[in-house]
Amino acid sequence: MSESAALIEPPSAHPLARLFDPGTVRARCAAIERSVANNVSSHFTLDKRHLPAAADRVAALTLRRYPDLRIPHPSRWRHFEAGGVDRKAELDALLAGRSVAEIARARFDLTVLSVLLDAGAGSRWSYTERQAIDAAALPVQRHASDELLALLDQAAKGPVVPATADGDTGPTAAKQPIVAEASPGAAAAVGGTPAALARSEGLGVASLRAFMAGVFSASQSDPLRADAATLKLVDPAVLRGVFQVTPANPLVGLEGRAGLVSRLGDVLAAEAARHGGEARPARLYDLLTAGGTRTQLSATELLGTVLRLLSPLFTSGSRVQGLPAGDVWPHRWAGAATGSGNDPTTGGWVPFHMLGQWLGYSLLEPLHWAGVQVSGLDDLTGLAEYRSGGLFIDCGVIVPRDPRDLARTWKASDEFIVEWRALTVTLLDELATLVRQRLGKTAEELPLGCILEGGTWAAGRELAAELRGDGAPPLRIDSDGTVF
Repeated sequence: MSESAALIEPPSAHPLARLFDPGTVRARCAAIERSVANNVSSHFTLDKRHLPAAADRVAALTLRRYPDLRIPHPSRWRHFEAGGVDRKAELDALLAGRSVAEIARARFDLTVLSVLLDAGAGSRWSYTERQAIDAAALPVQRHASDELLALLDQAAKGPVVPATADGDTGPTAAKQPIVAEASPGAAAAVGGTPAALARSEGLGVASLRAFMAGVFSASQSDPLRADAATLKLVDPAVLRGVFQVTPANPLVGLEGRAGLVSRLGDVLAAEAARHGGEARPARLYDLLTAGGTRTQLSATELLGTVLRLLSPLFTSGSRVQGLPAGDVWPHRWAGAATGSGNDPTTGGWVPFHMLGQWLGYSLLEPLHWAGVQVSGLDDLTGLAEYRSGGLFIDCGVIVPRDPRDLARTWKASDEFIVEWRALTVTLLDELATLVRQRLGKTAEELPLGCILEGGTWAAGRELAAELRGDGAPPLRIDSDGTVF
């Protein structure tokens, strides 16, 4: 990383820095909950008598999933473990021999891309891991090359980790092209047919396999990276190949996801032109760690840096003061409070940053593996997404005033959805206290992130499956695949 890249303006200098602060997320959501509690909302009422039952369900499910209560924070890396397969070990073998910083950069590239591709998949889509990646998903500049033939030939064989003379994986391993194949026993299979992975797990594994295949790399000698020049070329045809999309296997928001990745390439290229450094998602690692020399940072700083860099991607989000703000929406009862006073310049706007916070949580492990400690993790909020939010509706805690609203299709910008998501954020904090009581843990022993992972998301999905055959959430949201 160049010296100029290290001197990029801090996230606190951004005009929307208050909206990028998780303290503002909590303050604005709390203001909206007060309006609902004061019975001035036209959309919802709250019945917190059902909150203990929701806590019972989450605590019981947490114990089933993590009997020893050694619960990690929510992370995209959990989805890479779908089916009980240690895919991280495969990636680690391919990265063997690189420096700590270079390994971290590869993991950052993967994590950023995978999270950005993680918005809801819909109930009809699935991914079959042992199927070779479609040639249409490979970088355009390599379509006519001999390397393409080698990649497709490799598809029939499964991933091979090259060995050095002593039989261990060596530095050359990372240079070998790998296609979207699973190790033997990847996901549970019936009659020899690979099992399909759906929803977030399928999206996660598909994006991991695409990354390992070099779909996002501009270097023929190093597939394990993502470069702006290649990201800018990503279109729906590329993602159809990555995610095995067909008329019989449709993926919600395909065009929106493709546009998001392409814009990521544009944003990274522009950042590199202004400040130097490599034009790849891994510049987040360099910004956060001063090129790998810094070993401590706060969760608030982590989120602010992520949002300062990536908020221009979310063109379907809001613009505040003429700037792209991302997952930030207006609400009449939001007020102007922040985590430290008032900010009238952003009054009336409610920040959620669902994907931004999900990315922040997902980067904790790559940072930890690189020797970087992140403090203040409970400053991050619960994620305002449809599984945890759906849990509160399905448990009867959040009650729509008009039941017919559950049958409508809403947009992310609708006040009804903004209010539901704000209630989700505040209720997750309250639920966490009840879950800790049931599990006999303190906030230090079981921070909010572990409650989510343990968890509220899984409980929301479990209850949705019990109540609705297709497992769909209780609310219908018209998503372009770029918000949540």
